[in-house]
Amino acid sequence: MTHELTVQTRTATAGPVIELAGELDHHSAPDVRALLLGLGLHPGQQLVIDLAGLTFCDSSGITVLIAARNHALQAEADIALAAVPDHVSRIFRTVGLERVFTIHPDARAAEAAWTPPAS
Repeated sequence: MTHELTVQTRTATAGPVIELAGELDHHSAPDVRALLLGLGLHPGQQLVIDLAGLTFCDSSGITVLIAARNHALQAEADIALAAVPDHVSRIFRTVGLERVFTIHPDARAAEAAWTPPAS
């Protein structure tokens, strides 16, 4: 039985919000990576990746999240993860990524925590 990954994209005041639901694995990771790297991020924006619906994440999925972080930093934008499921949080703690990503309980909290750049 395969579980597909669905991706929803929306734009918030802070910047793009990507909602991932299903399995982020070696099958779905290349498509998500292409989508994330194709985002036109601007300096000062915040990319939020909402993982509330994520049911599975393997090393390929973790690699995609790190690539998204690198893409955001290259664009002088911020990145935040929202609603990280327990099974992904455990992986993050094991490999030290909880110190690399800003993590919020949900996308709304991530958006509320964003501070617009000074003009």
